[in-house]
Amino acid sequence: MTVDERGAAMPENGLGRREVLGAAGVAACGLALAGCGTRDTKAQLNLKGKVIAKTADVPVGGGKVIEDLNIVVAQPAQGVYKAYSSICTHKGCAVGTPKDNVMRCACHGSEFAADSGKPTKGPATAPLAAFQVKVQGDGIVVA
Repeated sequence: MTVDERGAAMPENGLGRREVLGAAGVAACGLALAGCGTRDTKAQLNLKGKVIAKTADVPVGGGKVIEDLNIVVAQPAQGVYKAYSSICTHKGCAVGTPKDNVMRCACHGSEFAADSGKPTKGPATAPLAAFQVKVQGDGIVVA
């Protein structure tokens, strides 16, 4: 064992309890932030012509998040369907299921209008990326 500047015993590798705990804390913060700022958008490519939701699963004034595609589908008015990226434009967290025609980001409180994808409450200032959709039978299809 060696001794640090305070005279405390340190292991030969130079890493004491404080150093190990500090490094673990930094690593945990990094992992948490990685989940908030980077979402895989590859699933959103090549969706044209694909059914992304059933009309019966998207209530008027509400909607549905399709997590594996990072898409949120809303029905802001009877028979009107809208689809957006579910990735918040502020820091990349996921917005939740639309309720009362509002999509909310739980991470920082941004809110988006279900009929336009535009932010109605910050900190986000840019709208959600929109997808053109149409109804075919009982499916909502990317146009």
